[in-house]
Amino acid sequence: MTTISLELESKKVRLIALLREYDRVAVAYSGGVDSAVVAYAANLACGEKAVAVTAVSDSLAQGELEDARNLATIIGIRHLIIQTQEFDNAEYTANSPQRCFHCKSELYSRLEELLPQLDLDVCVIVNGANLDDDGDWRPGLRAAKNFDVKSPLKDVGLTKDDVRALARHWGLPVWDKPASPCLSSRVAYGVEVTPERVKRIDDAERFLRDELLLRELRVRCEANELARIEVPLTALPRLLEESTRDAIVTKFRELGFRYITLDLEGFRSGSLNLVHLAIGELSQE
Repeated sequence: MTTISLELESKKVRLIALLREYDRVAVAYSGGVDSAVVAYAANLACGEKAVAVTAVSDSLAQGELEDARNLATIIGIRHLIIQTQEFDNAEYTANSPQRCFHCKSELYSRLEELLPQLDLDVCVIVNGANLDDDGDWRPGLRAAKNFDVKSPLKDVGLTKDDVRALARHWGLPVWDKPASPCLSSRVAYGVEVTPERVKRIDDAERFLRDELLLRELRVRCEANELARIEVPLTALPRLLEESTRDAIVTKFRELGFRYITLDLEGFRSGSLNLVHLAIGELSQE
C-alpha cells in the first residue's frame, strides 16, 4: 500500500465507519475509480452484506463490463449485473440537459425493485459521487436524492484527488483510469440518443484509441451527424498527418458520420455543457 496523508487517513476511517453504520449496502458500481473505492470500502466495512451492482445498457462502452467484473473480483465484493431500459423512456432519448436524471432514476428504481426479489437484504444504496461533483452539472444527483441514495465519498469530504490517492493506497488498478462517462453523454443535447448513435460513437472512439494509442479522448456527436473529435493538445498534430487524417475520415464515414471535425481546444470533460451553461439553461433544480 502507498502511504497517504493523516488527513486522508482520517477520511478513510470515517468512510469505512459510515458504511459500517449502513450495515447492508448496494453500491451503484461502474468500475470507475469513484465507485471502485466505494466498493472496496463497503467490502471492508460490511463484508458479505455488501454487493456491487453494474447496470448494462446500450450506453455502456465496449470492454467496460469486463473491466468492472475483473475489478470486482480483485476487490472481493459480490457483483450483480442488471439490465436497465432507459432507451425505452422517451424523456431519456429526447436528450434534454436532464437526460442523466432519467438514466439514474431508471437505475435506482430497478435496484429498489430487483434487490428484494434476489433475496438481497440491502438497507442502503450508495453511489460514487465525490465532493467535486457538487461543482459540476450532475442532474443524476437529483435522482439520487429522490431515491434516498447515499453518497459516502461526498459525505466524508473526499475530493476526486482524494479518491484517486485512496484507490492507489488500496492497490486498485483503476486509480489513474480516465473518467469514462456513458456513451450517451457524447451526444449533444437535443440530438436524439439512439442505440445506433451510441454504438457509432463507441466504434469511433475504439478506432481512435487503436490508431493513436491514446488513453483519453472523446468523439462528440453534434447535430447533422457531425463528429467532433477531442484529443489532448499534444496529439493534435498526429491527427493532421495525411495518412492518419485519411484513415479517420474513411472510417468515420463508414460508421455513418457526415462531417468529421477536430476540436482545436483539445480534450476537456463536459464540453457539451458549455453552450447551455453560457445561456443559463443548466440548473440542478
